Amino acid sequence: MKHSALGDGLTVSSVGLGAMGMSAFYGPTDEQEAIATLRHAVDIGVTFIDTAEAYGPFENEKLIGRALGARRDEITLATKASSETDDDGTVHGRNGSPEYIRRACERSLRHLGTDVIDLYYLHRVDPNVPIEDSVGALAELVREGKVRHIGLSEASAPTLRRAHAVHPIAAVQSEFSLFARDMLRNDEKATADELGIGVVAFSPLGRGTLTDSIRSLDELDAGDARRRLPRFQPEAFAANRRLVERVEAVARDKGATVAQIALAWVLSEGVVPIPGTRRRPRLDENAAAADIPLTAEDRMRLAEALPESEVVGSRDGIDAPDGVDR
Repeated sequence: MKHSALGDGLTVSSVGLGAMGMSAFYGPTDEQEAIATLRHAVDIGVTFIDTAEAYGPFENEKLIGRALGARRDEITLATKASSETDDDGTVHGRNGSPEYIRRACERSLRHLGTDVIDLYYLHRVDPNVPIEDSVGALAELVREGKVRHIGLSEASAPTLRRAHAVHPIAAVQSEFSLFARDMLRNDEKATADELGIGVVAFSPLGRGTLTDSIRSLDELDAGDARRRLPRFQPEAFAANRRLVERVEAVARDKGATVAQIALAWVLSEGVVPIPGTRRRPRLDENAAAADIPLTAEDRMRLAEALPESEVVGSRDGIDAPDGVDR
């Protein structure tokens, strides 16, 4: 596996693994296969593992602690302070206060079974707390040795600038894929590049749409959270599947799968993707994308095959960058 530099001296595997779906949101889970997949990821060099206290809540962090506790030194572990959550799992809403960030961090350390988090994100910017206060709390955790690097998720360009002025931001995580290129339009990617902040892409496969694994909504479990998202409504899904079929033609010419081409495109933008999967064969498929170079002609063909203007439905369900410049 190749490696990529984020910011603040942090280097990670060029393709990571988003572990969220192993515990929540996408229907029934299989803990044995999840643990096997996490361990296989480390075996093949996919060592950038992403989780959050919100996934379960808490269950995903505990799963990673059980699966990889003995291999802690082999992985780069990222987690996030999310919406304020009680120990019993009751969620109250965003809380970026220094008090909550500290409490969340201490709890995540316990659940993960580690004494330090490699990359600790503020999961969403709290509009009621100045970003300087939130980042100041994260910076204090770095000084105490509980966190090595800090990041933000779905933060606007102005917020990134203000945050980085308080303490070096290693990474900003946002949704980014052929279906979601907001970062290129709203100056978030350009600002991150200017400041030396790495960019991490969640949902780089459009929550499974940019793969060959979901060709019909009937394949989704009744409890799958994607069924509530605009792009997974019947008309939108059908329209977007037609776009994916065009990408499949490009993939065939490269001897790759549509998922691999979609991830290779993200990598070609200088972004580290963290595709989620719960199964080892899909993990192997995703990891191989790091070895698929895209030429300028390939990128042009993809842009023509999947114009962002033709994507049907918003990506609502996950907040867009905060856009608040307080």
